[in-house]
Amino acid sequence: MEALTIALQQAGLAARQAEKMAAQVTSLLNSLSPEACWQKIVTTLLHPKLAFSVHLCLYKAVYPNWEKMPAPAWFPEERLLKKTNLAQLMAERGYKNPQHDYPAFHRWSVEHSTDFWRKMTALLNIQFDIPYTQIMDLTAGVEAPRWFPQAKLNIANSCFQAKKRSLALISQTEQGKIHQLTYEELDQLSNRIANCLRRHVKTGAAVGLIMPMTANAVALFLGIIKAGAVVVAIPDSFSAKEMETRLQLAAVEVIFCQDQIIRGGKLLPLYEKVTSIKSPKTIVLPAENKIFMQLRGQDLPWDDFLSTTKEDELFTPISCDPHDPITILFSSGTSGTPKALPWNHTTPLKCASDAWLHHNLQSGDIFCWPSNLGWMMGPWLIFACLLNKATVALYSGTPTGKSFGQFIRHAKVTHLGVVPTLVKNWRTSRCMEGLSWKALKLFTSTGERSNIDDMLYLMSLANYLPIIEYCGGTEIGGAYLTGTVLQPAAPAAFTTPALGLDFVLLDEDGKTTNKGELALLPPSIGLSTQLLNQDHHAVYYANMPKIEGKVLRRHGDQIEHYANGFYRLLGRVDDVMKLGGIKVSSAELESSLYTHPLVYDAAAIALDAPDGGPTQLVIFIVLKQNAKIELTQLKQELQSEIKERLNPLFKIADVVVLAALPRTASNKIVRRTLRDNYLKIKQGL
Repeated sequence: MEALTIALQQAGLAARQAEKMAAQVTSLLNSLSPEACWQKIVTTLLHPKLAFSVHLCLYKAVYPNWEKMPAPAWFPEERLLKKTNLAQLMAERGYKNPQHDYPAFHRWSVEHSTDFWRKMTALLNIQFDIPYTQIMDLTAGVEAPRWFPQAKLNIANSCFQAKKRSLALISQTEQGKIHQLTYEELDQLSNRIANCLRRHVKTGAAVGLIMPMTANAVALFLGIIKAGAVVVAIPDSFSAKEMETRLQLAAVEVIFCQDQIIRGGKLLPLYEKVTSIKSPKTIVLPAENKIFMQLRGQDLPWDDFLSTTKEDELFTPISCDPHDPITILFSSGTSGTPKALPWNHTTPLKCASDAWLHHNLQSGDIFCWPSNLGWMMGPWLIFACLLNKATVALYSGTPTGKSFGQFIRHAKVTHLGVVPTLVKNWRTSRCMEGLSWKALKLFTSTGERSNIDDMLYLMSLANYLPIIEYCGGTEIGGAYLTGTVLQPAAPAAFTTPALGLDFVLLDEDGKTTNKGELALLPPSIGLSTQLLNQDHHAVYYANMPKIEGKVLRRHGDQIEHYANGFYRLLGRVDDVMKLGGIKVSSAELESSLYTHPLVYDAAAIALDAPDGGPTQLVIFIVLKQNAKIELTQLKQELQSEIKERLNPLFKIADVVVLAALPRTASNKIVRRTLRDNYLKIKQGL
């Protein structure tokens, strides 16, 4: 008790308050399991006015092995379980205890994948122009399944089944301007776009979309698909050169682009960037009310492109083969040329199913996940919401300030998606503290490896709501590893393979293990079957071992499966380094660096020594605002953190302080850039 009292005082409590709380917690620990003790602490001792340092102190006291074994901070309420989508589906299948029977249900979803996907297709009421007679054809093998052979559909048809006056989209600008579209209005706007687009391109044409994720961008995305064309969305933050690479890879025929971007109160030229390269005909949308710049002769302002006639509000979406592409997305591009990955008319079933099953998304819910249509979570959000008759919530500004949190409250968002770096920013600035998110039901996180402390902080902002950790990829159409609202949630941890999909973990010898490289077990709806610019088999299947005769698909993530059932993401196999003869992932090293009080962001890379000696560990650090420390002292303190938390054999060769780390549009660290820039500096280039 004395140690806990001291720790609570160090966390900011007055001596008497710390002693009283320590006594209460000690009493609970002596009479309850750690899980029951934490639940009691959350409901009786913790409140928003208490500093998060106190929350974290108590969490560590209840779970002394919190870093070595995931420890749950949220538990499902028995009274709410039966109302969840997943529990109701399980009950329909004859499973009486949703928590206990979940592993068996997951096994059924994989072993009877045809029945599982037939059920999800029916639950989502996917509309077919020519009905399917078969869910899956494996004539060409599990690498190239044909979903719904002989059927015809346009997935956009299934996006407008909610009541016409239901809210499809709510958006807000940085300036606080609110815009809403009903399902009927969004349907009519996307129909007008489809009709007008058909006058410019033919079925199957690649259409570029370079703009922030606004209401118009969502309508364009759907309108292009309705017209039987293919969306090629490119993040507006990309350089002109990166845009040009992607436009050429996809053979884009026409582009929709915003003239400017309003961000942080500044006007950033976008049309100027697009036209600085060899770009095709461009249709330009105004960021505000009017375009003030001179357009090229071949280009069109939005108002000249978009018809206002009533007749154009009606459109019959072009009927397509299920495997016809609807959008081309690109891998993060952390090494070399990005992979061009087509999503087809079946991929949205994976998005919407994951949302329905794992995020418990229901009709009328409001989902906000700051994203861009050039990152998979942009299209994912559209299909997850509209196929489930929910509402897409968009914030046009930067989600790092309090105004974003106020939008979450004002829009009555029920599901809030984040990337871990965003949460780290919130924790540093404390900008979200004191806000009441009463409508919120859960958080979800993806894009990079989560930090335990940061995710506990996020949970504490809303009186300990669950976080559904969600890990997958563009080539999966959603997640392979996730959580559910039926299972306890531990910060930065997962609870289950996604339903309808399974995987194994492999050691260096290709044998199954509890900590190793993840390999997927195809087939599943959502898994890619082609790449436009690379050999799909070579990238995902070549030289993979077989387990019990089953084909394995390469993915590249390292995962650990713990004895208590939870999983953690350890990082990418590509990011594994060997230091002192021991393998360690960059993510593991970076987690130990985040414990330093002055570190805001961190990255670790390994370099071969020029003299052929041991591999050198180089650390890149972004310090917190106004933080000051001598580089020598910082290196010593970071070395101590690594020694204490990982291994004394991991020696830091150099520490570099940067203003920011280079990241992709999906927030992944571009280690190639760090490595190249560092070598150039060392070589005096």
